[in-house]
Amino acid sequence: MELAFLLILLVILLAMGVPVAFALGASSLATFLMLDIPAVVAFQRMAASMNVFTLMAIPFFVFAGDLMARTGIAERLVKVSEALFGRSRGGLGQVDVGASMLFGAVSGSAAASVSAMGSTLMPMMKERGYDADYAVNVTITAAILGILIPPSHNMIIYAAAAPVSISIGDLFLAGIVPGLLAGGALMFAAWRVAVKRGYPKGEFPGWSVFARAAVMAVPGIVTALIIVFGILLGVFTPTESSAVAVLYTILIGAFVYRTLGPKRFLEAARGAVKTTAMVMLIIGAAGMFGWLFALLKGPAALAGALTAVSSEPAMIMLMILLVLLVLGAFMDMAPLIIITTPIFLPVVMEAGVDPVHFGIVMLLNLGIGLVTPPVGAVLFVGCAVGKARPEQVVKTIWPFYLALIAVLLLVAYVPAISLWLPETFG
Repeated sequence: MELAFLLILLVILLAMGVPVAFALGASSLATFLMLDIPAVVAFQRMAASMNVFTLMAIPFFVFAGDLMARTGIAERLVKVSEALFGRSRGGLGQVDVGASMLFGAVSGSAAASVSAMGSTLMPMMKERGYDADYAVNVTITAAILGILIPPSHNMIIYAAAAPVSISIGDLFLAGIVPGLLAGGALMFAAWRVAVKRGYPKGEFPGWSVFARAAVMAVPGIVTALIIVFGILLGVFTPTESSAVAVLYTILIGAFVYRTLGPKRFLEAARGAVKTTAMVMLIIGAAGMFGWLFALLKGPAALAGALTAVSSEPAMIMLMILLVLLVLGAFMDMAPLIIITTPIFLPVVMEAGVDPVHFGIVMLLNLGIGLVTPPVGAVLFVGCAVGKARPEQVVKTIWPFYLALIAVLLLVAYVPAISLWLPETFG
């Protein structure tokens, strides 16, 4: 009865439009009182959830991503991608995906990718005869790649929320191949739509132009290499790597590109503080909710419900994918990772699924939810940046959406795609 009360109250509060953190906190606190557990225990669990050293990486990675978006790194990555992919039919669509893959490797944020790539490439596409809905569709779906290609602060959230110990270095490695695979699928979808609509074909500017663009972009790309190899070689921890990323980005922006001044620095800091405050409040409230959910044996009840439908691991995985896809269309990614990881991870581990593999599947699944109507957050950010009507974008997003779904199913049912690199180099 108490478990049903907790879940029903949470659903009611979310349906009323109460912010996720407050809905989690209020439903948990009410259930604590119903169980005659002192309210102070609820706030102790909340504080304990936020008092995790690994979570310090989140504000640093968010800050680094915001700095990169404001220091011209995005524009230089676009030039590299345009020189390499711009000659194909609808080449700017390929450029958008390629640049998002590169930017994802230095920012790890879907929102930052939409803002940076959208403000740079969407006006360029419109000037060259591309439709607004196409520009938005390519940009928002390609932004998901930043969630998979390391470094990704969402991987850190997943590792922190997991009830078992998971190597962040292994998660970083596991995201590379699925990220590249998703990028290739989106490039193919962008090309098919471009051919169907008759978009122009670009020209290859020559290897000298590509080489100059690549040299200018190298300092930005090196950020990802420093982080990933620094962690794998044991030079620093994931938390320390995030601080190194901030320091390196400041040095590159201020002294190499000379685009980072006091105003942009303060704007990036302000944005990082706001984002971190929201994420940490959600983490604290979700930690309280998760502790109570476990106390009421919610994971065991859910596992029993899933296995009652089917005991086949493949069917259990499919049911979880569908649930996450639906939830992702209505809620933001960070709270969903925190809420659902302690619930679903024990279930899939019981079915023999590796926790690193499931982490990549979950991130890709929830990333697709970010561009899924009716409430996909990245979908509406992209529409705002691209000045396009959401209803028109939703009507034409399906080729890109289906490409991502195909990759999701492939990654979910072929574990070697995500586990090959961690098993080889982890």
